[in-house]
Amino acid sequence: MKQGRMQKERAVERSILPDYDEYTWSIPEAIFYVAQGAGIIFLFSYIFYRSVFAAIFLSPILIPFLKEKKKESVEKRKRELSVQFREMMNSVIAGLQAGYSVENAFAHSYEDIVLLFGENSMMSMELKNLRRSLKNNINLEDVLTSLGERSHISDIADFAEVFRIAKRSGGDLPGILKNAASVITDKMEVRREITTMISAKKMEQNIMNVVPFGIILYIDFSSPGFFDSLYHNLFGVVLMSVMMGIYLFAYFLAKKITDIAV
Repeated sequence: MKQGRMQKERAVERSILPDYDEYTWSIPEAIFYVAQGAGIIFLFSYIFYRSVFAAIFLSPILIPFLKEKKKESVEKRKRELSVQFREMMNSVIAGLQAGYSVENAFAHSYEDIVLLFGENSMMSMELKNLRRSLKNNINLEDVLTSLGERSHISDIADFAEVFRIAKRSGGDLPGILKNAASVITDKMEVRREITTMISAKKMEQNIMNVVPFGIILYIDFSSPGFFDSLYHNLFGVVLMSVMMGIYLFAYFLAKKITDIAV
């Protein structure tokens, strides 16, 4: 009976709280990214085919473009959640050292997170749910496990598992939590250093992405008719299609090289 009630509560919780592998754009965000994708398609149509009608055939590019932008939005939100989770752990550790019980330390960390990130931040909402769950006699371990599962962030999932084991074994909980926080902080610092190291290379990549278009547009406007032989004929269409394929291959290869996961 009790187990069935807990499963029902977990199901309700999952229906209310977000899965951080899913992201729904706001209307302004959706309009911005669709307009950005459409602009890229029309630019490709002009540069490679000098035809507005080519945009119709290139329009399927919009689908993987929007998927990639959605993936970037998800990863950005996860990075923000990781930072907020780290600060929450620091607050919890401070509460434990001040003599709070484990549950009260987590509940009390809500005020600190609100001060740091605002009442509508992701971790503030998670801690609101945590406080509500504790009032409904739901185990703290289950709440943290749920967050780990929904966040799809290994650091949070690992912390939840460590916390569950430490809570049940009755070990030095403040020391274990402090060590876990230290490990997560070190990993985040490594990520920050890697991001700093490759930021210049990413900037160079972004510049190189637009340089070919800039050169073609400059020559096209300064010397009208210079590229006419490459358009509106079979040889030109085939050649420019190959060039576009090479450009896209180089773009995704460079993106993969600079996308370093820790």
